[in-house]
Amino acid sequence: MADADIRDNAESHRYELPVGDEVAVVVYNLSDRNLMITETLVPEALEGRGIASRLAKHVIDDARSRNLLILPVCPFFSAWLQKHPEQADVVHPTYRQILGLA
Repeated sequence: MADADIRDNAESHRYELPVGDEVAVVVYNLSDRNLMITETLVPEALEGRGIASRLAKHVIDDARSRNLLILPVCPFFSAWLQKHPEQADVVHPTYRQILGLA
């Protein structure tokens, strides 16, 4: 289910979640059917509030709805997916193997 507060800023290649005066982001590169997640950035003032996980869930749901495969290059995203193997269907098969999700 999409998170109404998060928007895909396609021009900047990032998902954005504004919280107060801060913005948490997930940076990506999109090519064909592959969505490469390169970075997850949460401002220090917002850390520890589950914001990165909220972004991860949204990005995964969005990728699934758009029939995209995620290439989790970002260390946070890789770790999050390892904690949530039930989301492996949206991960590119090569990365599923690398992360032990296959």
